[in-house]
Amino acid sequence: MTSTKESPSSYSQFACIGAGFSGIALGATLKRWYGITDIRLFERNSELGGTWFVNKYPGAACDVPSVLYSYSFEPNPHWSRVLPSQQELWEYQKRVAAKYDLPSKITLGVEVRSCQWVEEKKIWMLDIRDCKTGDFFHHECRFLFAGSGILVTPREIDIPGSNTFQGSIFHSSQWRDDVDIEGKKVVVIGNGCTAAQIVPSIVDKAKHLTQIVRSKHWMLPPIDAVYTDRMRRIFSYLPGSMMMQRVFIFLIAEIELKAVAMTASAAKFRHKRRIQAEKYMTNNAPDKYHDLLIPDFEIGCKRRIYDSGYLKSLHSENLTLTNERALRFAENGIETDRGFIEADVIVLANGFSTNTFLEGVKVTGRGKTLTQHWESFGGAEAYNCSAMSGFPNFFMLLGPNATTGHTSAIMAIENSVNFALRILKPVLGDPDGVVELEEVAEKRYVDRIQNDLSNTVWSSGCQSWYIKPSSTTSREWNAMVYPYSQGYLWYRSLIPVWRDWKITVSRITGLILLKGLTVDDQGRTSNSGIMYRLFVRMIMAIMGGSVVFLGVYSFWIRQWGLQGLYTSFQRFLQSRYLKS
Repeated sequence: MTSTKESPSSYSQFACIGAGFSGIALGATLKRWYGITDIRLFERNSELGGTWFVNKYPGAACDVPSVLYSYSFEPNPHWSRVLPSQQELWEYQKRVAAKYDLPSKITLGVEVRSCQWVEEKKIWMLDIRDCKTGDFFHHECRFLFAGSGILVTPREIDIPGSNTFQGSIFHSSQWRDDVDIEGKKVVVIGNGCTAAQIVPSIVDKAKHLTQIVRSKHWMLPPIDAVYTDRMRRIFSYLPGSMMMQRVFIFLIAEIELKAVAMTASAAKFRHKRRIQAEKYMTNNAPDKYHDLLIPDFEIGCKRRIYDSGYLKSLHSENLTLTNERALRFAENGIETDRGFIEADVIVLANGFSTNTFLEGVKVTGRGKTLTQHWESFGGAEAYNCSAMSGFPNFFMLLGPNATTGHTSAIMAIENSVNFALRILKPVLGDPDGVVELEEVAEKRYVDRIQNDLSNTVWSSGCQSWYIKPSSTTSREWNAMVYPYSQGYLWYRSLIPVWRDWKITVSRITGLILLKGLTVDDQGRTSNSGIMYRLFVRMIMAIMGGSVVFLGVYSFWIRQWGLQGLYTSFQRFLQSRYLKS
């Protein structure tokens, strides 16, 4: 890795805030598509990886199958498990980054504090702080990307007195390896996805573990298993086998999208899923904890949790589950509304700040900051999850409304990268070229997506990190979830709506690069040439995908019906290729 020492002002054609899955995807795709290697990535941590470098708590793992939670252009036939651990995902990120020579282009241990669009030069000026020395330096770029993630800043705990606690207290994302929990009294606050992984991983080490439940979550049967050597050999040596598995699991996951809409058919689908989840939780959790665990809201309103041993761990004699309300921290524990809980170690598994993006970074475009721009809408937003009007040559990766409640975020990242690089293609060879979203297109897109989100299960009444009040209207604002299929986002990213963009070029180079896309005197584009080729590609992709989908769908539906589709696939894998 490079050191954090930089010249007072440096330059690169592309720059990216963050070197996690998003930044790596951008750097790799630039090299794959256009042969461009002039990129700089700025990462505040001591290593690349983002979320999967930071979150090292016991039991940390992905809850999306590894074959889907990876880049489509870099399949990994050597995954050890269906749901890979934090360490395995981080190793995968490092291998991909090394393949595309990205470590030499990453500046570690620095924070981007502000980004300013300079109209005269048609560049972005970045103010960057060295985290160790506190020194500032500048960096200039033509094209700026934000790939800093969405679950980054730990949520502040709403319990006073943390400074008075004499033991160790830390957030799950800041796990302290120097704190030995062997034989200690441990309190875990929270019971979301993170806590459900931590508790079964440490309960046997602790003298006693108390988990304070603050909300309820629907928990589903585990889908994890170990890949056998036989399966890995098939993936390594049988061409197309990994892609077939990826497509199949993608289609299975997309079926879950049926539960999102607030329609009669979706309600029936959710009811079946709710019965399955409630039966599983009732059969596996201790009877005395059913009232604390089983929700009374629609399944899907919050992110589902796949059980990784959590419910079984609740049977441990040294574990207590409680919904006592914590009032304040004391020297040796927590005062609650029902008494006192002693503690040597307190783990805050209370989640992250959500519906906020680029916290701590002031981004200024044409006349206003990104914060001011979002406040005018009522909350964070982005056209196609990537762009905002008034911010030329700037794109977000895994930005507002890019995450999903049913499938892989890596697919959303790839779609965003591909979309941005297609939009930028006309101006890559022009030193003064600019792409900028039309304001009317942004407003039209935002109104549509927020209206559609208001008619989904995510707005059905539960308290969820997907939702927050709007700053300008009385309605709720959801800047976290994408309400449509990832296939639809892929389509929108494959064929941009060029009339929604103002593309300004000053040289014929931009026209040559696009090979068929024409630009008028005002810098606006027409769809001749490239649109025909993209249309042909789309038709070919749809035809190929339809063949795979219809074959898989018809066979499995004939055998087991829609309700048992996913369960049957699990049984098939476990019986043929996986071992517990």
